Amino acid sequence: MNRRELEITAELARLELREEDVEKLGIEITRLLEYFEKMREIDVEGFEPTTHALLKKNRLRGDKIQTSSCNPEKILENAPETEDRFIIIPNVL
Repeated sequence: MNRRELEITAELARLELREEDVEKLGIEITRLLEYFEKMREIDVEGFEPTTHALLKKNRLRGDKIQTSSCNPEKILENAPETEDRFIIIPNVL
């Protein structure tokens, strides 16, 4: 990718590039585009399109009731501050 193409692309992406980043980024993008060209050489005839290389089955587990070894009362006893059956935590914002 030449400098002008990189500047146009950065402008379209609303990126401000520092002068020292332009050359480095240009080299990296050129390497990336060369890698994509190599990928075009690979024969993929007969392969089914997929969204994920390792997706073989549904990743979700089935819903099933599990007996818990946690006792809610014991958890509340260990909490630094509670109100009714709730643990009070510090405000984040």
